[in-house]
Amino acid sequence: MIVKVKVKPNSKKEGIKQISEDILEVKVSVPPEKGRANQRVIELLSKFYKVPKSKIKIKKGETSRDKLVQIDI
Repeated sequence: MIVKVKVKPNSKKEGIKQISEDILEVKVSVPPEKGRANQRVIELLSKFYKVPKSKIKIKKGETSRDKLVQIDI
C-alpha cells in the first residue's frame, strides 16, 4: 500500500490525522535534522497500522514534508 504523508515537524503534540482516503498528516515533535523526523514518522506509522517498522519505507520525499510511504501489510 502506498500512502501520501504530510509531515509537520517540531509539533507540540504527536499524532496522525487522516486528511483524505490516501493522505495522512503526521505531526512529530522532533526537528527535521539527520533523519530524526523521518525515523519518528516510521515509528508512528508502525503503531498506527500495527506493522513492524521494517515493513515501512519512505519511497519519495526523504528531505521534503510531502512523502510517499510504502507500507507492506
